[in-house]
Amino acid sequence: MKIAIGSDHRGYDIKQQIMAVATELGHECIDFGTSDNNPVDYPDLAYSAAMAVSKKEVDRAILACATGIGMSMAANKVKGIRAALCHDELSAQISRDHNDANVLCLSADQVGAVLLRKMVQVWLETEFGGGRHERRVRKITAIEENKDPRELGNG
Repeated sequence: MKIAIGSDHRGYDIKQQIMAVATELGHECIDFGTSDNNPVDYPDLAYSAAMAVSKKEVDRAILACATGIGMSMAANKVKGIRAALCHDELSAQISRDHNDANVLCLSADQVGAVLLRKMVQVWLETEFGGGRHERRVRKITAIEENKDPRELGNG
């Protein structure tokens, strides 16, 4: 898979770890910045990486900032993005299996190296489960298109 990797200055060190893990797992990483620990605005980096996913230039993206919250909020504003802020292996796995998340957002301040490796690996290896979850993802897409998801029903 081709993976966009991005971070702000607070996430720079963890971004380097993410790229190492993803590369070790056989994925191609595209670095969307930042290139050091100098202050930058996370929405700029989240937008660039999320747009690459939206335009299908990459398959998925992984973003990091201090808490992961800002990256998640910014990335989710891009059409077609389902960014998930995850803090453990289970949330990373479920974000793919149930929600077909195409962007993983991580907290540089709350995730250690061992957990980071496990989360990145499970997120990259988990496929979307489909089935009943497809309807729910379609409803997320409906909201993105300013449609009432309830109009899609439960079938």
